[in-house]
Amino acid sequence: MNSTAAVSRAVARVVTAHQQLEGGGFPVRRPLPTQGLDVLDPFLLLDEMGPVDWPPGAAIGAPDHPHRGFETVTYVLAGEVQHRDSHGNVGKLCAGDVQWMTAGAGIVHSELPSPEFKARGGCMHGFQIWVNLPAADKMMRPRYQELSAGEIPRGHSEDGLAEVAVIAGRALGVSAAIDTVTPIAYQHWSLRPGASQRLDVPADHNALAYVFDGTAQVAGQSLDSGQMAVLAPGDALHLAVSPEAQGAAQVLLLSGRPIGEPVARYGPFVMNTEQELRQAFHDFQAGRMGEIPPGR
Repeated sequence: MNSTAAVSRAVARVVTAHQQLEGGGFPVRRPLPTQGLDVLDPFLLLDEMGPVDWPPGAAIGAPDHPHRGFETVTYVLAGEVQHRDSHGNVGKLCAGDVQWMTAGAGIVHSELPSPEFKARGGCMHGFQIWVNLPAADKMMRPRYQELSAGEIPRGHSEDGLAEVAVIAGRALGVSAAIDTVTPIAYQHWSLRPGASQRLDVPADHNALAYVFDGTAQVAGQSLDSGQMAVLAPGDALHLAVSPEAQGAAQVLLLSGRPIGEPVARYGPFVMNTEQELRQAFHDFQAGRMGEIPPGR
């Protein structure tokens, strides 16, 4: 990209995450959807799970539930999440791991603390985002992409003050290992005091930046933990942390090419029409999405 021709994105809107309980009753901070912002195409939901410190035996998660028509991306920062589904898959996500699940035509799954983590307790922290699928792919075969922390590409600035985990897209010269249906960037930036980083953001993407620890300058505007910037059009973004800051800032950057189709959503299903939603509920109730085998 010719940097002299770059158009820096500004902050179009700042959203403060609201807190609520999800799944079996675990706390989340949710900046999307929120009042007046139901969707930022193609992103449907951004949940910060915790951080919450569970005493031994108390940790909870999301028991058996279905999905159709979109993708869920789980990124664990602390703790352990055990996944099971109606296709017989079983897996465990630990700190730094990512699971990109394309629900497609439909699947029933559960995301619960691993038995070992539940027994000993500890801090649980992570993210889940929902990414919409275009109509042509809503009924695709479900699939999984799972990466351990060590498999996620990481980039570093020359001065060592900025580091990025590239879950999707490209940053600081490294490209993600995840294959996405819709063109997406999903980046976790760690910015030490004094960091100043200009990065490319595709001009045809909608984009947001969510600060989840510390204070960061996003497109020149100061955001505290729990605040999300909806970004105006452009093809570049400036992230920074004051040299006088007491500690590092953690920022989640999401961008994606808008799908531009009608969205009909209710609970665990995201389709294009109300009729398709009714069909999804009917298929689930009829057992066509399967069930998680007993004896867990």
